[in-house]
Amino acid sequence: MAGSYAFYFVIYSFLGWVLEGSYNLYSAGTFRKEGFMKGPFKPMYGCAPLLLLAARELGLPVPVLLVLALVIPSAVEYISGWLLLTLFHRQWWDYSGMPYQLQGHICLKFSLYWWGLAAACIFLLHPAIQWFYLRIEKLWLPVLPLVVLLFLSDLLWTFRVRRRALKRLGLG
Repeated sequence: MAGSYAFYFVIYSFLGWVLEGSYNLYSAGTFRKEGFMKGPFKPMYGCAPLLLLAARELGLPVPVLLVLALVIPSAVEYISGWLLLTLFHRQWWDYSGMPYQLQGHICLKFSLYWWGLAAACIFLLHPAIQWFYLRIEKLWLPVLPLVVLLFLSDLLWTFRVRRRALKRLGLG
């Protein structure tokens, strides 16, 4: 189970990076938008689906899962934004100019986008991802330690670079 959840986290973190890059390409004309991590991963896009999958495994009714598909991604986005701002004195996204926003970390418009994407992810995309995982599980498990090492290396390297930048600015 841990192997499958690690796989799902990596896949959804990568797909989140692709989604955000595609949105940035559409809205700003460039695919690459600086994120917290240097590599092609957006961990908050990996966390929300895992929490929703865990809720689904509890056997909750579909209407409850649909409410959670709104609440969980918004909570993950809010907590992520708050943590990044608290730790690095920087806001990677800012919804403060939008209606129905909370401290610039979340807003109703994007929460509704995340809701639709989360519902599609859990009910439409995830069965295909799960099917794929079951086909490659024997290949994935030996590779998992390397993937974890690469992900943690990116996370530690990014954290170190970001903290150094703060110290240069006299903020860290």
